[in-house]
Amino acid sequence: MSPVAARGTTTHQDTWTQLRAVRRLLDQRWLAVGLALAFTGLAAASAVLVFQLGITSVGSWRLRLLNDAPGWLVLTGFGSVGGLLAGLLIETLAPEASGSGVTQVMLFLRRRGVPIGLRIALVKLLAGIVAIGSGFPLGPSGPAIQMGSSVGWSMARLLKAPHAFARVIVAAGGGAGITAVFNAPIGGFFYTMEALLQGGRPMVMLIVIGLTFWADIWADLMGLAGLGIDATSVVTSGELELKRTIYVYVQVLPIDLVLLFGLGGLIALIAELYCRYLLWMQALTNRWKQSLALKLAMAGGLLGLTDSFLPDAFVNEAGVRLSVAMGAIDVGMAVGVAVVLFLTTGLAAAVGAPGGLFAPMLTLGGALGLVAVELVQLSGLDPPNTAVFAGMGAFLAATARTPITALFLVFALSKQWLLLKPVLSACLGGVLVARLLARDSLFERLIRLAPQPSATQGSASPSSVPLRPRLKEKGVSKTGNSPPVM
Repeated sequence: MSPVAARGTTTHQDTWTQLRAVRRLLDQRWLAVGLALAFTGLAAASAVLVFQLGITSVGSWRLRLLNDAPGWLVLTGFGSVGGLLAGLLIETLAPEASGSGVTQVMLFLRRRGVPIGLRIALVKLLAGIVAIGSGFPLGPSGPAIQMGSSVGWSMARLLKAPHAFARVIVAAGGGAGITAVFNAPIGGFFYTMEALLQGGRPMVMLIVIGLTFWADIWADLMGLAGLGIDATSVVTSGELELKRTIYVYVQVLPIDLVLLFGLGGLIALIAELYCRYLLWMQALTNRWKQSLALKLAMAGGLLGLTDSFLPDAFVNEAGVRLSVAMGAIDVGMAVGVAVVLFLTTGLAAAVGAPGGLFAPMLTLGGALGLVAVELVQLSGLDPPNTAVFAGMGAFLAATARTPITALFLVFALSKQWLLLKPVLSACLGGVLVARLLARDSLFERLIRLAPQPSATQGSASPSSVPLRPRLKEKGVSKTGNSPPVM
């Protein structure tokens, strides 16, 4: 047998050894595994709840101060101080908590020596509240992924689970975080499978979908208890009411699917430009050898100063996102939102601010959809009334290369089933054109820019056992009896 064939056989055998170890864990300790999944879902939902409430509280304080002092002073000062505090928290307590959190989880799953754990999750929570509440134009999705994955890793250590199970629950914890942010369990499931695990077996899918739905259940229960900004309610029959961010009337004509497919392709061109801008900014800041706290303080001050020169509507970022999703702004405002988010989110992400990109990318795509509506009207055609949602999905699909995730995250805004076909059409157009422009997603390219971990840092990642055997993969552990020690 050739050396390559021998290595392939060994890898295949190691893969099945670890998968059998997971099956034994489920057979022998099914109750402990079920409780671990339930607790991970609860922890992810609770962390997102605290994160969103904290951001709202700090952001509201920032807006109230505008009544007592000049906007340039409040916004610039708040951004600088908030960036400085967030940077100091990260630098002194957990340097791995910088950035969105998505690339950190992806690197962890690929055995790149990136640590993960509850300390990092807690620092991410506090620093993210301070930074986003102070005006950094980012969202909660990335931190939610990292926090959910951190809880999953802690549960795997507590269970003394095999490596393969540790990898799955870490990824599923990230999906639970997405679920809790968008109230989209199907979107969280597909994000885990599309972006984090990149494949799956029935047993793995069962674990992932169980955890993501647990997170959604816990979020609903906390909403019934009156917690959170938008509490869950019940209808007169005593059933849970379907939670929607917006209510929308959807009309779909056959020609709309063709137009939206083309819209997705056009938006992919702007999405690729956005990716290259963000990557250029990331490479630029990587060469700037200053402390994270100083970078965040300067970026926060610059972002606040920029906000002070914009119309008042831009200061309330959550309000802007809701207005775009509802289509309640004119084309001039839509262009302004797209340009401002394009430039400011690139800066915020490049300096390592602890916040996610999914929410601003959805808003940016929605603004581009509104612009497209105006252009179609000028041409004398009737524009699709789903263009805003299609733009959201297409932009996210083109940047993250997760079209099914994008579809269900957009669907979660209104829970309107008629949105699925038009949004999917735009997502497919976006992904196809994006693949022609660049092979990898934005996050894959950010991984290549990430600094290599030092030899003293140690590896804190699970074994990279593939979910589908790969014949030429090397270095897979044979035993897989317990997760690696952090």
